[in-house]
Formats: sequence, C-alpha cells, structure tokens
Amino acid sequence: MAHHPPTPAAGPAGYFEALVRAVLQSGISWRVVEAKWDGIREALSGFDPVKVAAMTPADVDRLASDQRMIRNRAKIEALIYNARELVELDRQHGGFDSYLASLGGYDSTAAELRRRFRFLGESTVYFFLWGAGYPVPSHEEWSTARGGTRGPRR
Repeated sequence: MAHHPPTPAAGPAGYFEALVRAVLQSGISWRVVEAKWDGIREALSGFDPVKVAAMTPADVDRLASDQRMIRNRAKIEALIYNARELVELDRQHGGFDSYLASLGGYDSTAAELRRRFRFLGESTVYFFLWGAGYPVPSHEEWSTARGGTRGPRR
C-alpha cells in the first residue's frame, strides 16, 4: 500500500482519485502506480470525474497507448464507467459523501460499492475507502474477519 496518510476526500475529484488509485493498484505493486502517479493525473484530466465520464472509445484507445498510464484496457474502461457512476451518485445524493453515509456501516457500504463499481473487490474496496478517508476497521480486524492471519507469518 502507498505510504501516504489518508485524508478525507474533497468532493467528487477526491473520491475519484482514491478510486483510480485502488483500481490501478489492483494486482500490481503500488510502487509502479506511485511512480506513474503524476502522469496518470495528467492523462485523467486531474481526476475530474465529469471529464473522465465523458471519455469515448477513442479516448480508451489513446489512454491504452499512453506511456503515462497503467495501460490495462479493462481497467481504463472501468475507470470511465466508475467516473460515470460516481458523477451520477454525487448528483442524486447531493454529494458522494452523502451517498456513502446513506449506506450504513463499513460492511454494507463495501458490499454496495463492490456491486456498483467495477474492479472493486474485497481488498480494493477497503483500500478505496481507506484512501478516501472513510472510517474503516483496522487492517488487522478487517483481515481477521475475512479469515486472514493476525500478523506477519513466521
């Protein structure tokens, strides 16, 4: 996981940035994403979800060949889909934070986000919410509740 402290997301762009980080880091080293982060920010219009939501198949092609990006077509398409969902939920609920608050506690929120957004599984939804500053269980509690170990393996 990246070694930056989570800060509460500021508006739709802040939530989208945390969502992009979680999706792109899925299955690859956070160090790879971190090294490309400034370029990813440029390629994705400063993480403006409205601009990303308006992207077309031609934009997917462009991003899939952009050296600044993690060039995984499925993840790029998921980011555009997720931007559209985030913009719509933000509009419907008067803010994405209001939407999250309407979902209840961590488990119900995580389940709804996994259902609604692409490329969010058990660990990526945890990382997204943690990165957005949403209250999550400690990693030890979260891992133990899902059958994980209670500490480093020896």
